[in-house]
Amino acid sequence: MTNTNNQILEGSRAIALTIKKIRPGVISAYPITPQTHIVEDLSQFKADGEVDYEYVRAESEFAAASIVEGASATGVRVYTATSSQGLLLMTEVLYNIAGMRLPVVLTCANRGVSAPITIWNDHQDSVTMRDAGWIQFYAENHQEAVEQHIIAYKVAEQLGLPAMVNIDGFVLTHSYESVRIPSEADIKKFLPDYKPKKNGYLDPANPKTMGAFATPAHYMEIRQALHDDMVDALKVIIGEYQAYREIISDSAPFSTSKQLMDNGLLEYHGPKKAKTIIIALGSVAGTIKEAFERSNNVGVLKLKVMRPFPEQHVLDIIEQVKPQNIAVIEKAISLGAEGPLAMDIKTALYGKTKAKVQSFIAGLGGRDITKSMIKKIARDIEKEDDEVKFVGSVN
Repeated sequence: MTNTNNQILEGSRAIALTIKKIRPGVISAYPITPQTHIVEDLSQFKADGEVDYEYVRAESEFAAASIVEGASATGVRVYTATSSQGLLLMTEVLYNIAGMRLPVVLTCANRGVSAPITIWNDHQDSVTMRDAGWIQFYAENHQEAVEQHIIAYKVAEQLGLPAMVNIDGFVLTHSYESVRIPSEADIKKFLPDYKPKKNGYLDPANPKTMGAFATPAHYMEIRQALHDDMVDALKVIIGEYQAYREIISDSAPFSTSKQLMDNGLLEYHGPKKAKTIIIALGSVAGTIKEAFERSNNVGVLKLKVMRPFPEQHVLDIIEQVKPQNIAVIEKAISLGAEGPLAMDIKTALYGKTKAKVQSFIAGLGGRDITKSMIKKIARDIEKEDDEVKFVGSVN
C-alpha cells in the first residue's frame, strides 16, 4: 500500500486524473453542464500528448454512448460522461450496452431534468435509468468518487456489466476538496489491463453477433440472466471494496465509534440504537451526518449503491439499530407516487419491521438542503401522518 499525498482539487479534475490513470482505450463524450470539465481535462491530456487513448468528440450524447458501445464491443476499456438530458438522450443505447453485457463505465454529473430547464443538481436523471441494467454508485465526496470509479471498472469488467458513477453536479464537480489520487502503479495492482473474455468481443477472425434478435422462447431467460448477475454484483462489490482498501487506500479504518458498517454498498453512521434513521444518497449524506454528529437518537444510513439494490444489507442495519422511524430523504420524485428510493426501502422492509418509513423530497433543481431542514425532518417523522413531504417548498 502506497501513501499518496493529499491534493486540493476540483471534483471534475480529480475524476479526470483518475480516469487518466485507469488507462481506457477509447473516450467519447459530448459536453453538457455540469460534467464538461471532466471531458475537457481528458481532451487536454490527449492534446498535450500525455495519453494514448483515442478521444472522439461526438455530435450528441446519443452518439457518444454509441461510440463507446462499439469500442467496448471490440474488447477495449472505454469511458464517457454526461448529465441530465444528455443521460436521457442516451437511454436507448444504455439499455443496449447492458443487454450486450459490455463493461462500459460512465460518470453522471447529476442534474435536474427539463422542463423547465435547470442546470443545478438533483438525482432525477440517474434514478430514471435505475432499471436499465447498470450498476449505480453514488458518491458523497471527492474521495469516494475517485474510489468508486476505480472499483466500478473492476466490477464491470469482472461481471460483464456496465457501471454508472453518480456525482452531484456543481456540489462535487465544481467544488474543491482534499483528495488522494492513487498512483498509476497502485491502480494497476488492483485493476490490471483489461483482457476481454474469449469470444466475448467482436473479432474479424472469429465472427459473432451481439444483441441479436431474440424470440419469446429466449428473451426472458436472457433478461433473467442479466438480473441474476446484477444481484450477484452485490457480493462482488463488497469483495472488491475490501480488496481496494487493502491494496490502495490509506484512509481511515473501516469502523469508528460512530460507524457500524461500511462495506462498499452502504455506510451507517450513528448510535448503535437509534430512535430515527435517515437514509440518503450522495453528497447530502455529509450534511445529514454533520447535523446529527452529537445525536444519540438519530443515525444516518448512506447508500453508496442503488442498483443492484442492497436489500438484505439495509435490513441488517434496521434489525441491528431497531429504529422507530425511518426518513428517506432524496433529490428525486416518481411523479404521482413518492421518492424512488423510499419505494425501494418500503419494499425491502415490508413485514420485517414495525418502524414507520416516510418519503421526504428535497433539493430538487439544486435547492439548498440545510441542517435546519434536516433536523425538521427528524422531528416531522415522529408525527402520525405518512404522506410524501416536499421539504423546503414554498407551497
